[in-house]
Amino acid sequence: MAWRAARLLLAALLGSLPAAAQRQLRFRPPAEAPVRLFTEPELARYDGQQEGQPIYLAVKGVVFDVTSGKEFYGKGAPYNALAGKDSTRGVAKMSLDPADLTHDIEGLTEEELKSLDDIFNNVYKAKYPIVGYTSRRILNEDGSPNLDFKPEDQPHFNIKDEF
Repeated sequence: MAWRAARLLLAALLGSLPAAAQRQLRFRPPAEAPVRLFTEPELARYDGQQEGQPIYLAVKGVVFDVTSGKEFYGKGAPYNALAGKDSTRGVAKMSLDPADLTHDIEGLTEEELKSLDDIFNNVYKAKYPIVGYTSRRILNEDGSPNLDFKPEDQPHFNIKDEF
C-alpha cells in the first residue's frame, strides 16, 4: 500500500516537471565510460604518436589508459614501444625488444610470470584506469567466447552493457 502511494506521489511530481527534466531524472548515464573490446589494429591507433590522443597499452589482455604517464609512454618516451599493443611478454621480461612486444607468454620462466603478475597488479591496475580488453582475451582464435575470461574488478563494468 505504501509503495503504491509513493509511486503516485512520484508520478504527480514528475508530471509537473518539463519533459526534458523528466528524461534527465529517468536516465542517468554511467559515471565513467564503459570498457571496450579492442582489436589489434584499433589498439595500435593509441600508440602515443598523436598529440592530444589517449595512450593505451595492454597487459594480460587488459587495456589500460596510460595517458597520465605520457612522460613514460608518449612519443619519444622511454617506454613508448609498449604503447598501442598488448606488451605482456615485454612487461614480464622487462624487455623493449620488438620480438618481446606481444601477448604471448609461452616459454616464460616462473620468475618472469611472477614479475608479470606483480607489475600487472601493483603498477598497471593500481595506477591506470582500465578502458577495455583485447579481443584475444575475450574471444578464441575461431571467434568463439573464451570461457576463461573474467572481467576485472572495475565498479562501472557491467558485462551486459558491453556486448
